[in-house]
Amino acid sequence: MTISVTRWAASAGAICLAGVFAAPAFAQAPAAPAPAAPAAPPAVTLNAPGMDGPLSWPTNPYSVDVGPLGKWYVDAAVTGLGYVQSDRIAGDRNASFDLSNGQVFIQKVDGWWQFYAQVGAYSLPVLGAPYVPNDSSHALNNFFSAVPQAFLKIVPAENFSIIAGKLPTLIGAEYTFTFENFNIERGLLWNQEPAVSRGVQGSYVAGPVTVNLSLTDGYYSNRYNWITGSVAWAINPTNTLTFAAGGNMGHTVTNQFATPTPQNNSSIYNLIYTYNSAPWTITPYLQVQDVPKNTDVGILKGATAWSGALLVSYAIDSNWSIGARGEFITTDGDAADGAPNITFYGPGSKAWSLTVTPTWQYNRFFARGEFSVVAASSITPGLAFGTNGTDKTQFRGLLETGILF
Repeated sequence: MTISVTRWAASAGAICLAGVFAAPAFAQAPAAPAPAAPAAPPAVTLNAPGMDGPLSWPTNPYSVDVGPLGKWYVDAAVTGLGYVQSDRIAGDRNASFDLSNGQVFIQKVDGWWQFYAQVGAYSLPVLGAPYVPNDSSHALNNFFSAVPQAFLKIVPAENFSIIAGKLPTLIGAEYTFTFENFNIERGLLWNQEPAVSRGVQGSYVAGPVTVNLSLTDGYYSNRYNWITGSVAWAINPTNTLTFAAGGNMGHTVTNQFATPTPQNNSSIYNLIYTYNSAPWTITPYLQVQDVPKNTDVGILKGATAWSGALLVSYAIDSNWSIGARGEFITTDGDAADGAPNITFYGPGSKAWSLTVTPTWQYNRFFARGEFSVVAASSITPGLAFGTNGTDKTQFRGLLETGILF
């Protein structure tokens, strides 16, 4: 998702029964066994939203028995944030606070048919881009409405499923909403990627390999001409390697806030490795995006962006953790020859970022702070930081707190 935006996984829960029996008294008839302890409620893994950590949902989400329609699970995220920043971009503020999430998640996660619906308000803070408030005249209208993700899932076989609706992307290593990731803000690479697309997706699991293939509208263009796929190999419980790629099979003239013309007419490739062994989660990934020349949509010369990121989370103890992210992105082209502006700091520009986010969570409550810096170079004057667009560095400090229930 570009501001001028996942992945989905499903698994079943398990029930653990514990039986406790009294020992017979000596020299007496054996005593009747004590009643078995009540069974522990199932630990349910929900279809969505995805969570990279360090924040996590309660082990046993709220559920409602809807008779012949099965058991439905209901969760919510209510979170707020405040920020201060240097060198604000024109139209942005030096400091503000906002409701970053006021969302409810309803889903059915078993049986041959399942569904997921996400409803409510949200904001999508992104490094190096103006903050877009969550209200209906800003984030909800400019992004994905008050129902940002929703899909029906059909499971005809244990290892095969189909989902259709408003889907999280297969591209990239970060989810869309603040509570889903190591950091509060989304990164520079995420800002080049689609985040939510309308369409249909098939998933097939063969042992340690999961294959996904989708037909969607790419960057939320409402033109169904994007093919995207991913192959994830779980090498062992600690190491996973993923290749993902997608591209526009035609061309799309649409140019909206969530549908920038260069990105929506591009092809994009990821190579993602994840190491997950407590207390560490480490995810380096590489991304290449190619925007070909296409005079029909106003792209007079092609350009390519190369980028990489390292995402790290370390659990200090059961309540405290710290997340960090480092990124770089570089593009070719020149404004004089009509090359597209992929990084938003001008054709041929470069940028790097560093983000650090300590997090505390106790049951359903959490609080976390964040410090980030973005530095750009080879900018086009008027397209970088500061009210004149000529500054090359921006610092931000954020606080976010809330409840996941």
